[in-house]
Amino acid sequence: MALRIGAHVDQEDPIAEARARGATLSQFFLGDPQSYKGPVIRYAGGAEALRADAAAAGVDLYVHAPYPINVASLNNRIRIPGRKLLQQHLLAAAEIGAKGVVVHGGHLGKDEDAAKGFDNWRKCVDGLDMPVPLLIENTAGGDNAMARRLEAIARLWDAIGEAEGGDTVGFCLDTCHAFAGGNDLTTVVDRVRAITGRVDLIHANDSRDAFDSGADRHTNFGHGTLDGDEVVALVRAADAPVVCETPGGVDGQKADIDWLRSQLG
Repeated sequence: MALRIGAHVDQEDPIAEARARGATLSQFFLGDPQSYKGPVIRYAGGAEALRADAAAAGVDLYVHAPYPINVASLNNRIRIPGRKLLQQHLLAAAEIGAKGVVVHGGHLGKDEDAAKGFDNWRKCVDGLDMPVPLLIENTAGGDNAMARRLEAIARLWDAIGEAEGGDTVGFCLDTCHAFAGGNDLTTVVDRVRAITGRVDLIHANDSRDAFDSGADRHTNFGHGTLDGDEVVALVRAADAPVVCETPGGVDGQKADIDWLRSQLG
């Protein structure tokens, strides 16, 4: 089967956005990515029409959860609204026929007990209704992050494995985040799979900043610090759908998609 590849796009018409890029999938936010407000479906025909039209067009849909969600947090005013918002996005994603909901792993404060954060993830998963897979994404920064370094991801997966519904949780591997987070791109797919048993989605992005910088700054392929051959090998090894979360709108993302396809052969 041909590689499913696309980009992160505006949500008004993710099918048209995919076509403009020569893509077969679209990832997007449902509503304001910086807000705790609930999901909003802006497609002209609503959720049912988006589901039907995407299926007819052969475009896979992925939802990216809002950035403020941090279900690991020890702060009730962050953790509890985040859980609620994540649940709302899982249900909305199911309505539009999305393949999954991507959410960042979150973090704690520098001096907070990481074990409590991992257990908060267990409690969250235990309480979620997951009509579509929840895909936890590795992050670039934070010394007390739940999904930056492989050791933390292993602890996170141990916690999730104890939850009801833990088998509905998958993994989204971001190349920029992995590199900036201090992980070797040549081995990270195998090492993540050894921990999680799966890689469900790739965010294929170049990194503006250096290895282990902790900086989450995406750029277009060939404009950053990643070795293009390593990115291509990673995508090939993962054998999972690919989202380019790169700048430049249609032109920039289409160029990235075309380059990746050409390198994969």
